[in-house]
Amino acid sequence: MRRRACGGGGWLARMRMREREPAHARRAAGAGAAAGGAMFGRGRRGRGRRGPAGAAREQPGPEAACASSRVIRFCPECGRGVEPTFRFCPACGGRLPSPLREEETEQTASAPPRQQARSPAASPRASPARPSVAARPSSRSPRKARPGPAVPLPAETVLTDQGGRQWRLVRLLEQGGCGLMYEAQSASGTCPQKQRYSLKLDVKDGKIYNEQNFFQRAAKAGTVEKWKKWHSVPLLGIPNCIGFGLHADSYRFLVFSDLGRTLQSILNDGLYLLREKAAFQIVVRLLDCLEYIHENEYVHGDITAENIYLNPADLTQVTLASYCFAFRYCPGGKHVAQREGSRTPHEGTIEFISLDSHKGAGPSRRSDLESLGYCLLKWLCGFLPWSDELDKVETVMEKKEKYKRDVKCLLQLCFRQRSIPDAVQSYLQQVMALEYEEKPDYKVLRQLFKKQLEKMKASAYDSVDIKMVP
Repeated sequence: MRRRACGGGGWLARMRMREREPAHARRAAGAGAAAGGAMFGRGRRGRGRRGPAGAAREQPGPEAACASSRVIRFCPECGRGVEPTFRFCPACGGRLPSPLREEETEQTASAPPRQQARSPAASPRASPARPSVAARPSSRSPRKARPGPAVPLPAETVLTDQGGRQWRLVRLLEQGGCGLMYEAQSASGTCPQKQRYSLKLDVKDGKIYNEQNFFQRAAKAGTVEKWKKWHSVPLLGIPNCIGFGLHADSYRFLVFSDLGRTLQSILNDGLYLLREKAAFQIVVRLLDCLEYIHENEYVHGDITAENIYLNPADLTQVTLASYCFAFRYCPGGKHVAQREGSRTPHEGTIEFISLDSHKGAGPSRRSDLESLGYCLLKWLCGFLPWSDELDKVETVMEKKEKYKRDVKCLLQLCFRQRSIPDAVQSYLQQVMALEYEEKPDYKVLRQLFKKQLEKMKASAYDSVDIKMVP
């Protein structure tokens, strides 16, 4: 056999191996090559330009298009389409299933639909069926179920805090979504036994745990006193938490100096509305509280008359309490990003929470001020445009969005034929224009109401102009 010169030794080695093969094997290989050539020729005549791997050059089918398209998620509760990064549905508030990992998403998107079987002509070779790949377990730990409401404890029950002090429950004052509020007395010799205290009780792993963290981190008595001196504020309505602990390994409790009565309970006595003087006094005092909280990296998250306390024995005492929805918006001095759907939507009192809370974004400074504005309108007018539709959360959210863009229309609906106070209109217009991370000008906002109080020859730090029974 003639041999051609070749620059490489690989070709020569293959030729030598070819010579060692039996004759019948070489004939069979030649016949296979001829058949392949004939097939190649037919392919060119029948289907245009196509090589031996023509199937690889076919136009991408629906499976490939599906693989390259964006994976769309739907809420299993209401069926609404949601963003892939959302953890909660902004429409119904339901928790969304954990998103698939990137590898699982690719496998799911590239898998052909079961009802569309591939025809034999679509591919020259029949590929064996792949076994189904089981979804990998999520790396996240399973979310704990929310604890139920706390069962009230009987009067005369004694609780011991972490400092060893004992507290006796006198009577149940309030029962709400964030726990139970009791009147309590000291049962040990470390505190005056006849002095009244307020004791908040909830299940061990309830929202009260978040409230305890707030007081330990941002509202210690020494920190509050330093802030008052630095800002020349005579009174600051941050509760003084004097003790906390666990009871029967099922309850968690916080002990405060006597808070008094909630503003809502006072309104329910038949007052219903506040005079402008009283409303403006309370707003100034709350702006002081919010400025303190915000400077210590937190927002309150649930401004409402249920969480504002007045002391019948001392009406100069106005306290903003109940920090179960407090949110650390600026940990380490860095503001959190605005991410709708990152938290449970609609957390707090539906009538007064901000749009940020409705949409599942972490509340920011503007959120507290927005809620305070809604409260102010309710105290002065007795209702809000969505007060009769609180069972329709989406409707409430849509109306808040509408009137946030049109503050004058909101005020006209609330005040009707009455004159609209300039301070209220200016406050709402400034607050509604704040950006998510923008720092409010608390001094300017306070001054809006202080000027009106000066015209009434009153001060925000005088006794609140309100009549109440003990």
